[in-house]
Amino acid sequence: MSDTQTVDITSLNPEEKKEGYHLEPVRKDYMTNLKPDRRGFITNFPNFQHWSVEGRDTKLEPSTKPLNLYLHIPYCIQRCSYCYYRTENINGKERRRQIDAYVNALCKEIDLAVARFELNKRPLVSVYFGGGTPSLMEAEHFQQIFAKLHQHFNFEEDTELTIEAEPVTLTQRKADVLKELGVTRISMGVQSFDDEIIKHSNRLDTAKKALKAIEIAQSTGATVNIDLMSGLAGESTETWHKSLNTAIESGVDSITVYKMDLYANTPYYKSILREGLNLPTDEEELEFMQYALDRFKEEDYQPWSFFTFTKNGENKHKHSPSLWRGDDLYSFGSSAFGILGNWHFQNYNDTDVYIDSIEKGVVPISRGCDMNALEEMTRAVVLGMKLVSMDLDHFQNRFGFRLEKLCKTAIDELVAEGKVELTDKELRLTQLGVLHGDYAGKYLSRALLSNG
Repeated sequence: MSDTQTVDITSLNPEEKKEGYHLEPVRKDYMTNLKPDRRGFITNFPNFQHWSVEGRDTKLEPSTKPLNLYLHIPYCIQRCSYCYYRTENINGKERRRQIDAYVNALCKEIDLAVARFELNKRPLVSVYFGGGTPSLMEAEHFQQIFAKLHQHFNFEEDTELTIEAEPVTLTQRKADVLKELGVTRISMGVQSFDDEIIKHSNRLDTAKKALKAIEIAQSTGATVNIDLMSGLAGESTETWHKSLNTAIESGVDSITVYKMDLYANTPYYKSILREGLNLPTDEEELEFMQYALDRFKEEDYQPWSFFTFTKNGENKHKHSPSLWRGDDLYSFGSSAFGILGNWHFQNYNDTDVYIDSIEKGVVPISRGCDMNALEEMTRAVVLGMKLVSMDLDHFQNRFGFRLEKLCKTAIDELVAEGKVELTDKELRLTQLGVLHGDYAGKYLSRALLSNG
């Protein structure tokens, strides 16, 4: 395949353009960040290196568009060997005091942000508690935060409420409170049902504890998702088959499979350098994922994204699809990042600095970035392709261009490779495209950026 292809924008039909909408010069380093590969899970766009202190003070007009909320809980009880996220390990006597202080600050931040951005005028699509490990909080913390949210926001009947949990921290009492609060989705990071692999990953769970936690989560009546991770240290064909089939047999509504990517700031990376730790090869991990796709098809777990599959295609997640299709997200908590319109923003990473800013009555935003038109389109493609199918009419209605004309050569090449299928209405990942994750999205984004 060629890496780029160019379209003469001036040659497009008038109905394929939106008045006042034009493609602006691209920041060339995006090409490196979007290198087509199975490696490298795209979490956001534009890249963080383009965000600045100067970009945090963008002036926004009040909006009544639908809104998603994210609340970040940065604490964990251990550092998983594969984890590259910014988290804080807490345990023992100080845990309750630290979480109390953080939750108090989080609630004050909600007051500050609602007042500054008039967020309470918007209908809520979803509320998502992520981390870190939100289930480390006590039941009283959830009650405190939900009371604050209900003070400012009007929850719709179909507003999705998701809590991330680690099996070892989900108790029946917490689950009962989550049910009372109306939580509709519980997502648990299980990663593996093999105790040796769990141990190698520096986690405190066991397969038995994970299965018990699944039962507790299911008792709430909420949709239950569990995460598995392919390519962990010690994984073999036998252990992977065991984990995948145990996940299916547990009867959960949704199963997510993440590819394990190695990053330099992880314990895994240090173990490779110091102890010669061996991880499954790319070829082995590809076989693991192919087995998962085959078993999901047999059991009628259908993909709503290239990494999450729901039983009979039901109980699809609302939060991430809403964001990837372009809806707004306001995020609360240290290091949390969100997007309003074409403006990205992120809070202070350091929890103490985050809390100090709030105590001074200042919304704790540390940096931001305004997207230009081409960046908005690129974001829509690279994130939208995660959803398996991209609506081409929706893309044109939003941006004024036909994606299949802007990226014709790239789409033709992906079709020839068997990674996508093109119709008049949609661009859809094939099973091979699903297997290769963000590959198609990154490839199309590079083609689109070349127009700039």
